[in-house]
Amino acid sequence: MEISEELLHRPVSPSGAGMVLTHGAGANCRSALLVAVAEMLAESGVTVLRYDLPFRQKRPSGPPHPGSAAADQAGLREAVQALRSIVPGPVFLGGHSYGGRQATMLAAAEPGLVAGLLLLSYPLHPPDKPESLRTAHFPALQTRAAFVHGDRDDFGSPKEMQRALGSIAGETNLQIVPGAGHDLKKGKLDLAPSLVWILV
Repeated sequence: MEISEELLHRPVSPSGAGMVLTHGAGANCRSALLVAVAEMLAESGVTVLRYDLPFRQKRPSGPPHPGSAAADQAGLREAVQALRSIVPGPVFLGGHSYGGRQATMLAAAEPGLVAGLLLLSYPLHPPDKPESLRTAHFPALQTRAAFVHGDRDDFGSPKEMQRALGSIAGETNLQIVPGAGHDLKKGKLDLAPSLVWILV
């Protein structure tokens, strides 16, 4: 995989760590949220690669088709390997919503692939369907995972998230963003607590 400099955020004072950062089902790697998060990470010394999942590479808009997950996870693996070739330190994987879900599924299947996960608005269940949990792989997830979640997220309340995280095998951290919904637009998004935790 060839890395586009346009999508690479190189910090002024690099720590040696890197992170692949990907988007949700309705967006792409140029979303305002991903750009803002990438800039926060770069300010912390992390080299960031924003990455379009394979389903988005195939079509510019619309949600992923059922059955896209395997290809999207394979794409994330390739992006991680590409970033690893240009940073000397640990590589992390981050994603918003669907992208974060694919990151957790990949990490659960391949525990040593990345040093940690940054999960923005994990889609715990579809809105108004709390019984349809997307957590079957959680007991196999050994990778350290930092969850950042709005307290008005329709895809899972803070209490539901806290309960679900109890089934994850590895270490977890849950940061609640007051006033924010699934898109994390409202409320003050300060990733410092999660970054301090995950990058230690």
